[in-house]
Amino acid sequence: MSRPMPRPTRSGRLVIGGYTPDTDGSGPGLTVAGADAGGHLSVLAQAAASGPSFVIGHPRLPLLYAVLERDEGGVAVFADEADGPRPVAELPSGGSSPCHLALDPEAAWLVVANYGDGTVAAFRLGPDGLPGPEPLLFRHEGGGPDPERQEGPHAHQAVFGPGGVLHVTDLGADLVRRFLPGMRPHPGGPVRLAPGSGPRHLVHHGGHWYVAGELDGCVAVYDEGWREAGRVPASGSGERNHPSHIALSPDGRHLYVGNRGPDTVSAFEIDGPRLTPVAETPSGGSWPRHFAIDGDLLYVANQRSDTVSVLALKDGVPQPTGETLRVGTPSCVLPRPAAPRGVSPTRTTRSSGR
Repeated sequence: MSRPMPRPTRSGRLVIGGYTPDTDGSGPGLTVAGADAGGHLSVLAQAAASGPSFVIGHPRLPLLYAVLERDEGGVAVFADEADGPRPVAELPSGGSSPCHLALDPEAAWLVVANYGDGTVAAFRLGPDGLPGPEPLLFRHEGGGPDPERQEGPHAHQAVFGPGGVLHVTDLGADLVRRFLPGMRPHPGGPVRLAPGSGPRHLVHHGGHWYVAGELDGCVAVYDEGWREAGRVPASGSGERNHPSHIALSPDGRHLYVGNRGPDTVSAFEIDGPRLTPVAETPSGGSWPRHFAIDGDLLYVANQRSDTVSVLALKDGVPQPTGETLRVGTPSCVLPRPAAPRGVSPTRTTRSSGR
């Protein structure tokens, strides 16, 4: 007699980033929510910040990093404490309107994608996890066929792939820019994708790259040599779609895509370069900007309805639960383990750049 599979472990805590009144939103900054056994969310704490539209956590230290998506871009560091995030440092992002950031596998570099001017900034981190004041800056040029969205470069996501190679999508130039470990430009240069596709987010799995195109509404599949191996619509609704985030299920069997317009989350079965649609589920709100998987739950930041919704994953397929949390203009959700007490950095700095 076979035993039932144990339920995947949940973190039980969620850090939510979003837009604030000074960045055309209504959110408070960072919101920390707790989830009970049924997935019901409740607010535990909040921390003021200027448009923290994307948030990540340090893998070993109790630190959170957030972009401050404003014209004069910023990066903020918070101590992740039991009573809520505490500001530790804030410094310029090296470009305008930053929208994403990532840590390299050794947590030695913090990389920021500045959407406004396409600049990529790399901050060297100290042993305490705090960034140095002067980043390496990589300025770019280029554009695409869409005159409204591709008038210039727009760095959108930073992802460290196999071998620690950094990949940065450029929605404005239809490129994926690459950097070797140590933040050296890749000798092969950037990868050119389909004109007008507008690459936004991407993920690597099993020898393939899966790229969500914000402008063409598709998921494109590329092999390790960046040759296109497949392409499918991100949504089957027939509505105009601007895909947002893309992510893998923990077991690697399914690929999920957020669809802004249809307001859904699509699920595909993965078979190498072949993607087979298996479900398209309402996101529980309007304009699903980002989502994150936490055990057997999928949390969706619905930017235009001011809600974070909870979907249940059953056999890899998202299903509505009816659970939502009211948060002003949420744009990012980060599952995070319970915060420890008394081990966070103590010095508070505010660096000013040139």
